[in-house]
Amino acid sequence: MPPLPDPSPRPRDPFPPIALGIKICGLTRPEEAAACADLGADAIGLIFYPPSPRFVEPRAAAAICAALPPAVARVGVFVDVGVDEILATVRRGGLTGVQLHGAEPPGAVEGLRREGLLVVKALFASRPPYLEAAADYDPDAFLVECGRGRLPGGNAATWHWADARPVAARGPLILAGGLSPDNVAEALHAASPDAVDVSSGVESAPGRKDLVRVAALIRAARAHAPAGIRPVFPRQG
Repeated sequence: MPPLPDPSPRPRDPFPPIALGIKICGLTRPEEAAACADLGADAIGLIFYPPSPRFVEPRAAAAICAALPPAVARVGVFVDVGVDEILATVRRGGLTGVQLHGAEPPGAVEGLRREGLLVVKALFASRPPYLEAAADYDPDAFLVECGRGRLPGGNAATWHWADARPVAARGPLILAGGLSPDNVAEALHAASPDAVDVSSGVESAPGRKDLVRVAALIRAARAHAPAGIRPVFPRQG
């Protein structure tokens, strides 16, 4: 005889688990940015640092941002640029967030947040601002990477990702630096971040995304996401 059905319905969790945030950075082409969004990226990063091989002008950034669905965050990456110049680029490029990847003072973070922008502050394991500087800042999230190499970014260098974990006590943590579809599970286990930021690990050439690798990265990251994730890239619509 089959068991009787449970007469009392089970209550649903009113707060479903939050998905690991995924930012694909260093986009240079609208069609590739749109494809990354279709594959599940929560945020797209655009580099406004001229020495970078992934540098884009504001006009090109505007075309990339226009190709994205409204829900995807459009984050401009800046290195030691003044607030007024950043805001001018935000307006011209159609950005919804900024990532400060240099030695910007805490006041820059505060000023940009007052403008209603998502603000990410980068900290580094190997150079200033060091991880301990998290106590001085109040961004929406911290991005942590090793800080080795010629450019301010991760320079495709893997590192001891577990070193980033203490920063999470100060706010949502975005892990970056040498991440790829092959190692993202290991990195997530080591650092337990709220989001990941990937660029060279999903490229066929600087600024050109390999969409097969993007899809593999997103699948692997979501499959191994840690528990207790905090939202980093709020959906815009």
